[in-house]
Amino acid sequence: MSAHSHIEKIDKEPELVNANPPPVVYPFGQSPYYRKLGDPGPLGLYGFASTTFILSMYNVQARGVITPNVVVGMALFVGGLAQFVAGMWEFATSNTFGATAFTMYGGFWMSFATIFIPGSGVTAAYTSESELNSALGIYLFTWMIVTFLLFVATLRRNMGLVVLFFFLTITFALLGSGKFSVAHAESLTKAGGAFGIITAMVAFYVGTAEMLNDRRNSWFVLPLGQIPPRQMV
Repeated sequence: MSAHSHIEKIDKEPELVNANPPPVVYPFGQSPYYRKLGDPGPLGLYGFASTTFILSMYNVQARGVITPNVVVGMALFVGGLAQFVAGMWEFATSNTFGATAFTMYGGFWMSFATIFIPGSGVTAAYTSESELNSALGIYLFTWMIVTFLLFVATLRRNMGLVVLFFFLTITFALLGSGKFSVAHAESLTKAGGAFGIITAMVAFYVGTAEMLNDRRNSWFVLPLGQIPPRQMV
């Protein structure tokens, strides 16, 4: 087949030219060729909230639980995969903040779960418990930095997100400090767990508020404390 065969075929069959015309540009960027996407926010927030709640309950040693390995499945598939996918869909809805936050925390939960999987060899690589704790402390403080920067980005969005990222920043700071401290490790970890529970409750609320935001399909809405957008001159 020659390099010009496709062009020659179109010349002989003009109807092929109009078989798939380019989409027409419609007002407000809408086109009948594409369906409107749903809001992936509640999925990401519920995935984050439920996994954070479980781990935080373990951190406060609820019912005597001190081994967090049960959270691995949640961290991989709910806090990890589901939240990561929500982040990808946020890109499609042009929500850069939501895409960044969900994708980052989806990656966080998957990386966190990997630490506790025996086959990963992560914890087995450390012969000293103090070295492992220091490594985990650096890991958690890195996520505190990421969370603080996202907290700054929420300041012109709504109070629900502001409160969520504020408490999450404190949570990471306390958990990281617990890994660095020897004398106060348990109390700092429990405090981080307590703030994590608060963070999870706020995330559940924000996720529910976003899911009920469509007044056509809900009996009521929950306030998020919308912050007026900046007026551009």
